[in-house]
Amino acid sequence: MLRLELDADAIEATCANLSERINDRFPGSSLHTQSIRLTELADRAAQRSIEVAEPIRWVRVSYVILGIVVFVGLLLAPVDLSASSDDRDVIEWAQVFEAIANDIILLGAGIAFLVTAEARLKRRKVLRELHQLRSFAHVIDMHQLTKTPQRIKGEGSAWATKSSPEADLTAYELGRYLDYCSELLSLDSKVAALYVQHFDDGPTLVAVTEIEQLTTGLSRKIWQKLMIVMSTHPEASPLSD
Repeated sequence: MLRLELDADAIEATCANLSERINDRFPGSSLHTQSIRLTELADRAAQRSIEVAEPIRWVRVSYVILGIVVFVGLLLAPVDLSASSDDRDVIEWAQVFEAIANDIILLGAGIAFLVTAEARLKRRKVLRELHQLRSFAHVIDMHQLTKTPQRIKGEGSAWATKSSPEADLTAYELGRYLDYCSELLSLDSKVAALYVQHFDDGPTLVAVTEIEQLTTGLSRKIWQKLMIVMSTHPEASPLSD
């Protein structure tokens, strides 16, 4: 069966290409700085996703050693099971089996803790990286916040105040700027998906899904602005880069 996977190198290359495109249109802009940041996050995701897919050897060795130690301890326990039933009453046998049962329960709990410890350690590392990607989405949203169809260069606004953001982009530039923000958000969610490609962990999958929903919602808001701009300025269409 064909297994579909995201290509980390292709995502990183796409991020780098987008960064170059942004720099060509808006050299030295803050948006270009953020695109460089996304390329760095994509590169780190490519490396960390491989690390997460690998077993944490010291954890696995630890629970094997724990199992051996406890098992040997059970074998060496000072319990004389060879004695006849005449030599033991019911209470003594109950105490023996209770001690064995407690040891088995403790063994199982210890092994279960170490087995889940590997997933918890990986989860903590991935969630820390996903937090960066979630923050990145909000940063991009801040960049497009004041880029509205009412603020186009050369078109004065009757309700603008001295504190209003400067209208420094033409209709075409505004269209390109908004489209670049949408692309950055889309790539942000793809970078997040790299972390769970080989790490099937419930809480982490939920975190990635939340980032996808966040970026989709923000991108939808951007395209609403873009559609308004294109309806009054057809030259703002992002179909040509």
